[in-house]
Amino acid sequence: MIRATILAAALLLSASAALAEEPIVGNWKTVEGDTAAIVPCSDSYCVTLKTGKYAGKQIGKMQGKGDSYTGELTDPSENKTYSGSGTVSGNSVKMRGCVLKIFCKSQTWTRL
Repeated sequence: MIRATILAAALLLSASAALAEEPIVGNWKTVEGDTAAIVPCSDSYCVTLKTGKYAGKQIGKMQGKGDSYTGELTDPSENKTYSGSGTVSGNSVKMRGCVLKIFCKSQTWTRL
C-alpha cells in the first residue's frame, strides 16, 4: 500500500512538471521550413536546429519565463551571434536578433 502511494505521488509530480513547462519549450518550424527544438538547458533554454542544412547546430540560448525571453541568437548561414529575444503568442514565437539594438531582423516560427 505504501509503495503504491509513493508511486502515485511520483507520477503526479512528474505530470505536474510536464504541465509547468515554459511556453517556449517545444519544436518550432522556422521560416526556412527547418525544425528548431527549444529545450531547457541548465538555467536557460537552448535553441538547436533538428533538420535542414545546419541540423545539430545550436543557434541560441535564452532566459526568461511566461511569454518573454532574452539572450543570444546565431544566424547559422553567417555564423554571427546577435542579441536576441523571443516572444511567445499562442502557437507562434517571434524571434528577433539585433546589432546595437538598432539593426534588427525578426522571424515568426510556428509550433509543430
